[in-house]
Parts: sequence; C-alpha cells; structure tokens
Amino acid sequence: MDEELPRFEGGLVGALVAVQVVVLTAFSGGYGFHRDELYFVAAGDRLAWGYVDQPPLTPLLARIAAEVFGSDPAGLRVIATLAGVLTVVLAAFIARELGGGRGPQLFAAATTALSAFVLLMSHMVSTNTMDMVIWLLIGLLAIRLLRTGDGRWWVPLGVVSGLGLTNKWLVFLLLFALGAAVLAVGPRAVFRSGWLAAGVGIAVVIAAPSFLWQAAHGFPLLTVAEGISQDDGTANRLTFVPLQLVYLSPMLVPVWIAGLVRLWRTPKLRAVALSYPVLCVVLLVLGGKPYYSVPLLILLTAAGAEPTLGWIDRRSRVIIAAVLAVAALPGSLLIGLPIVPASALAGPIMAMNKEQGEQVGWPEFTATVARAWEQIPPGQQSGAVIFTSNYGQAAAVERYGGNFGLPQPYSGHMSYYDWGPPSDAKTGPVLLVGFKEEAAARRGFRDCRVVAVHDNGIGLDNDEQGTRLALCARPPKPWSQLWPDLRVYY
Repeated sequence: MDEELPRFEGGLVGALVAVQVVVLTAFSGGYGFHRDELYFVAAGDRLAWGYVDQPPLTPLLARIAAEVFGSDPAGLRVIATLAGVLTVVLAAFIARELGGGRGPQLFAAATTALSAFVLLMSHMVSTNTMDMVIWLLIGLLAIRLLRTGDGRWWVPLGVVSGLGLTNKWLVFLLLFALGAAVLAVGPRAVFRSGWLAAGVGIAVVIAAPSFLWQAAHGFPLLTVAEGISQDDGTANRLTFVPLQLVYLSPMLVPVWIAGLVRLWRTPKLRAVALSYPVLCVVLLVLGGKPYYSVPLLILLTAAGAEPTLGWIDRRSRVIIAAVLAVAALPGSLLIGLPIVPASALAGPIMAMNKEQGEQVGWPEFTATVARAWEQIPPGQQSGAVIFTSNYGQAAAVERYGGNFGLPQPYSGHMSYYDWGPPSDAKTGPVLLVGFKEEAAARRGFRDCRVVAVHDNGIGLDNDEQGTRLALCARPPKPWSQLWPDLRVYY
C-alpha cells in the first residue's frame, strides 16, 4: 500500500529539523537542571527494573546521555532534543500517511515544532518527553493498521507499546481509548487477525521485567497515581478543557478540529478520531493531568494539515504562515525555552509554565544547605545526617554537594526511600530540609531549630523559595527502626 502514498519530503522536513536542533541546543544549558532531571540522573546512577514512581526507561536514557554527552544540563538534554526531532518527523509522517504531500507534511512538521508543549518537552528530559514520541508512533502505526487492514502491523505496535510501558503506564490509557473506539465504530476486523496475539505477546515480554518489579514492591506506581489524583484531581478536571485549547497554541485549535472531523469522515479511521474524546473522558474520570492527552492533539493537528491548507489558496499560504509564526512563535519560545533572564520569569511565563522556575537555583539551594551544615560542630559532622522532604532537594544536594563538602543526603520521598536509610552508626544531629516543625515532630525529630531559610536571590517564587532548614537533635531511635515511618509517596 506504500506506493499509494506521496513521497516523504525528507529534504524540507530535514531542513526544518536542523533549525529545531540549533535552537534547542542553543538554549539547552538554560537556567539549569529541572528537579525531575536531577532525580532521573540519581535514578540512572542506581539502575533498576523499576522505581516507586516510574518504570526504568527515562532514568536509563538519562544515564546514557550523562555518560555519552556529559552530566551537565546541555549533555543530558541531547535526549530531549532527539525526542523533539522524532516528534516533528512523526507528525510529518502522519500527514503523509493520510495522503498529504509537500505542503501538509511541512505544515504538520512546522506547527509541531513551534507549539509550546513540544518546545517544553523537547527542552528538558521527562517521562512525558518520551511519551510524546511513543504515543505519536503508536498513533501512526494504528492509522497504518486501520487504513490497510494488514494485521502484520500489530507486531510493531506491540514493540512500541511494550517500550511505552517501560516508560510510563499512561500508555495503557491510549491503548484502551484506541481499542474501545475500534470496538465502537470499527473496523473490528483488525481484532480477528492472528498477528494481534503476536503483538500482545511481544508487548508483554518487553514490559514484563518492569511489571514484575512493581508487583514485587506492591505496585507503588499505582499508589503514587492515586495520590496525585486525590491531591490534584479536582483542579485537573476544572482546567482540563481550557488547557486543551492552549497547550499547542490557541491558533492551532481550528487545525486539530479539522483533523478530528477529517478522520471521523474517513470510515476506516473513524476510531482514531473517537479515541481522543474517549481518552479525555477517561482522564476526567480519573482526574489525570490535562497534558496527558496532548500527543493525540499533535496527531490530530497533523491530520488537519491537508484540509487546512485546502481552505487557503496558494497565494495566501505564505502570508498566513508568516502571520501564524509571528503571532505564535514568540509566545511558544517564551513559554517553552529559557530565553528571558531567570529574574523575569515571574508573571505570565510562570503562570503558563511553572517548570521554568523549577530549573532555577539548585546550586544556590545546595549552598544554603551547606551554610546550615556548617552550624554543626566539626566533631559531630561525621555522625550527622542531611534528610530532605523531597527528591528534588536530595538530588540537588547529591549533584552539587561535593562542591561544598556535603555528605550523601537521604530522603523518604519516592525512590530515595528505597535507596536506603542512613547507617545506624549515624547518631549525630539531623539537618532537616523543607520540614515544618509539626511535620518534623510527627516523624520523631526533636529539639529542632530553624538555622536557615533558602532565598534564591532573585525573588523567584518557585517551589524551593523560602524552604526552611532546621537542625535537630540526634534521632530518637536507630535509623533502621525510624525509616519505615519516613516513607512519602507524593
């Protein structure tokens, strides 16, 4: 069936991708590591088949990037840049799969590259960065399967789905949405192919080690997901619909709606159109994050490229493209990339993308911890412990603490709990990072006094601005006995 498709415009798409790589690389150093990136690096140093809050793929990629390209933000983010490139190329391939020639392919690639969400995910390493690629590839393969009816496409679908499950279990929701949509509107014949069992088997084999790790540890990933839903579910539901309109760009809403309508009007691909509202309903019920559905919006935008260009006469296309670029590009760049000085982030940029602020000030934060640590008498420091309230703090101290002579930090948050308690020989003072007095008391720490309050020096109200550091007396019992009460999932 490939002969029926237009030629892939590798030259034009490649030129666009080259510009994308230059821009992303120029800003990859940015403000610094995001807290999640620091955590991925720490997890990558402790490779396992799973972690409390994620399967192993992203920490593994972080480990590879750090060893191959360097352990600074620019080196780590080569992985994110490559994911951004793949996302743009996949958008062009989706437009081609739907019969789009040069114009639709380039339109799909350009709008994807310039969208705020894709810029953000292409700048920093996260599980969502990998999901963006995996979901689009599943979408492309699903379109090919449904369009051709060739059951052999279940095999690559199984491979990609299995890889997706080693990155984030959200891919279950995508597969459910696609499967339910096909059952509802067809073509159901694809489920009668013997290749389906092969695809499922391959996915199970690939995902099995990660799944078995979760099973052996009581499925902590589900506990984390339940906690996120309980804490943020109401806010996620209230903001879900408005954010669908802005994550890519408000200007692209007519395009992805056109893609939705186009797929719905194509009998073999009607299920792909239906999968988006099905997914949205599932996320609203579960209280999932609004951005979980964005990869499907990218797919719909690619599907809408050809009808959108069909509405515009050739002479107007360049003018309209220029207007779109001028109107959308500055906002997307400001929201997605570290362009303005960190001191200028407060206001609309942080309101649209708080993750910008989470990339600011981690070396300075570690310096604050070091100043607090210095208040412990030198003779007691060998038996003292740094205990943080979250993984970002612990990972920052682990990353930058050597510059200040700080010891290995500990935390009960997420996988840091699994990475162990301090030795029971550590009977000295405890430096608590980020705990309020009541929380410290509930966990058994006594005689605590605040010895420092972190200030990033630029007045940026990110999550660590104003963090209190308290120096407490020796732990009330050995760390091995205290540890089970210190676990925090979210």
